Amino acid sequence: MGIIDIDSLGKYFPVKRRAFSKQAWLKAVDGVTFSIRDGAVFALVGESGSGKSTVARLILRLIHPTSGRILFRGEDIQAFRGPSLRAFRKSVQIIFQDPFASLNPRMSVFDTVSEPLKIHKLCKKAEMKDTVVALLNSVGLQADVLHHHPHEFSGGQRQRICIARALAVSPQVLVADEPLSALDVSIQAQILNILQDLQQRSHISFLFISHDLRVVQYFSDEVAVMYLGKIVEQARTEELFSNPLHPYTEELLASAPQLRPQAKKRGILKGDAPSPIDIPPGCTFHPRCPKRFDLCDRFPPQMQERSGRFVACHLYS
Repeated sequence: MGIIDIDSLGKYFPVKRRAFSKQAWLKAVDGVTFSIRDGAVFALVGESGSGKSTVARLILRLIHPTSGRILFRGEDIQAFRGPSLRAFRKSVQIIFQDPFASLNPRMSVFDTVSEPLKIHKLCKKAEMKDTVVALLNSVGLQADVLHHHPHEFSGGQRQRICIARALAVSPQVLVADEPLSALDVSIQAQILNILQDLQQRSHISFLFISHDLRVVQYFSDEVAVMYLGKIVEQARTEELFSNPLHPYTEELLASAPQLRPQAKKRGILKGDAPSPIDIPPGCTFHPRCPKRFDLCDRFPPQMQERSGRFVACHLYS
């Protein structure tokens, strides 16, 4: 059991393709199971539209699941009410992809970072300024930014403010949803170093969502690969990157520049993922898979354990 346990999680959204047509379902997340260990970094990777951000929103209880359970320290988060829900909100925080959109343009840095302290009554008024300054210092910002507003900062500085705000309540889990993708490459390294130092100092658990496989390889302890709402492979980071089992994982890693220079050169992953409204029968990856065979077209593969790791592919059935 981890600090967060996901069991057969599903999220379907009702959609209509045209007026008066029969209602269809968009399967954003479909039967996802994994655990985030205490003090570890668990990464979700996959193409856009694979369901990664929907999983994050479900864990934060911003939306409710269609099926399955999310356990926080063994308790179902859907059962939280009142004080228990308040404690959960304090324990699980998020760092958003776009630091500008996630900051209130009318609030100063002091107001932004002090707000969660006030909401959860974690700090006396006389100590508020010193506490906020200490939080800003922990992410590389100085006290002279206290009364500035978001539009006065660069993207990297805004993301530091967002991290300081998340840290204000001393969370046990940080959900980082593409926290580097809106930043310049030179700034990405700085923010990543802050997150890594934070994780090592405080032993905070991370759900780290990213499409940048080089960052995932550097930062994470365990990786799950998502495709069309399902996890197709899950393993320790070093095992997955050195020996991917699922054909989709192989193609994904091969398409990342200079990630595995020793690997046989492949072309870029061909074609687009099918619509999550019209998921093909059998293995969802079979229309794009270079290793497909007859069984793949007819039967969906089940997740199999293989030497302590998991893969959903008929090649290993």
